[in-house]
Amino acid sequence: MKSFVLKFIIVLVAQSFVLSACVDGQNKKPNILWIVAEDLNPNMGCYGDTINIGHTPVIDKMAADGVMFNRAYAVAPVCSACRSAFITGKMQTTTGTHEHRSSRTTDGEVVPEELRIYLPDGMKTLPELMKEAGYFTFNSGKDDYNFFYDRTKLYDVGNAKDYKPGMNGWQGNHAEHNLSWTEDVWSARPDKNQPWFGQIEIMGGKRDYKYVREGEKLATNDVPLPPYFPDIKSQREAWTQHYNAGRGSDARIELILKQLEADGELENTIVFFFSDHGSPSSLRHKQFCYEGGLQVPLVVMGNSPSIKAGTKVNDLVSLLDVTATTMGLAGLDVPDYMDGQDLFAKDYKPAEYIFGARDRCDFTIDRIRTVRSDKYRYIRNFWPERTMLQPGYRDLKPIVKNLKQAYVDGKLTPYQEKFWFGVRPEEELYDIESDPNQMNNLAMDAKYKSILKKHRKVLNKWIKKTDDKGQYPEDPAQLKATYDLWKNRPQFKNAKVNPEYDQFKK
Repeated sequence: MKSFVLKFIIVLVAQSFVLSACVDGQNKKPNILWIVAEDLNPNMGCYGDTINIGHTPVIDKMAADGVMFNRAYAVAPVCSACRSAFITGKMQTTTGTHEHRSSRTTDGEVVPEELRIYLPDGMKTLPELMKEAGYFTFNSGKDDYNFFYDRTKLYDVGNAKDYKPGMNGWQGNHAEHNLSWTEDVWSARPDKNQPWFGQIEIMGGKRDYKYVREGEKLATNDVPLPPYFPDIKSQREAWTQHYNAGRGSDARIELILKQLEADGELENTIVFFFSDHGSPSSLRHKQFCYEGGLQVPLVVMGNSPSIKAGTKVNDLVSLLDVTATTMGLAGLDVPDYMDGQDLFAKDYKPAEYIFGARDRCDFTIDRIRTVRSDKYRYIRNFWPERTMLQPGYRDLKPIVKNLKQAYVDGKLTPYQEKFWFGVRPEEELYDIESDPNQMNNLAMDAKYKSILKKHRKVLNKWIKKTDDKGQYPEDPAQLKATYDLWKNRPQFKNAKVNPEYDQFKK
């Protein structure tokens, strides 16, 4: 009997030890970090870019140690619309957060009731869901969400003392609000055993060209221009700058990973690296629905059975999938309202189509919808009479001023002249494999009639099914707020802008 009791006690102790080890070890919820680069295309060595092969070693190693998605796409080619989507896991055109920088007022002010856009009942942001699941949350950079929210309910760290719910400055791109990840983020949690979810902003295509490692900076003529750009100095400089930004982002990510390791956090942290959309310094990328505006890097690295080192995924994926995948890796159920799917789930099914949308950007009113299939990109321009270079926020930049001057001087190719200054086609269809620059529009080619019709039908069905809010006029109060923010700026004041603003000029 004593022998039996002794054995029983030994078994209980052993089980207790195993359970304790599971709680503290393998079954401990992982930390999850999003490193979000602004405005960056996948021009890294691991993506096969010949200019940067060997010059983005940290991102390349992340891909080698984790999973790299070769065809990942933003759902909008501009910050706030895309961020509003991936923070909720829901397409911005469904939630009414599709107009760039809506639900806004003057920086630093609380958004008044008449300008507030609220998320649908029952919908929460990802940080809120993570907090409810016991996660400590932080954000070291901008939010830029086009809906009314209380930042303190999203993030445990990242809230200034003078912050008030809905304060407009926290919705925009304000570097003074950025926190130091070495001091103010994961290390700030009181309980060091608490799992955390965080977002760290790096400036990507906007400013990371400043952080290129010594001896790695590309000279202006080191990078050939795509043929849809005119060969003028400002365009060459802008294009090269974006390649340097990829190298600089690599250096910034190296600092983050080293700090994680130094703090003993790296082993239990799953790291996502992605960008919100494409290059800002090159026209036709940011704010437009070509590959350059929507294709982004996406790499996931970390100690998880789901993450098989060296995996390269060629499926079409959306940044909405990042939201669902984050929940899945945290062991949480993905809400039914989310549009994305857990990329590592057992029931994961590759998407046949990925959708994207561009609506008002700053003061420039437009509506573009796109469908990306395995081989093709279909684009529909709802206002084709509004040229690619209708007045916009970049009008004072050399890339725009010099392009317009080249047009006046007759220095553009026939394609460039028609593309930038002519009437846009209502529909565009490109074979991405044979035409990666998307310059040969197949929409008018009879041989592609059935393919065009199929993509058109898919888009029409999606617009109806999701109740795409872009088909309705923007709220006049939101439009008036946009007018008031821009009316005295030279880009707006000295140009013939969209007629929707005429009502406010009286």
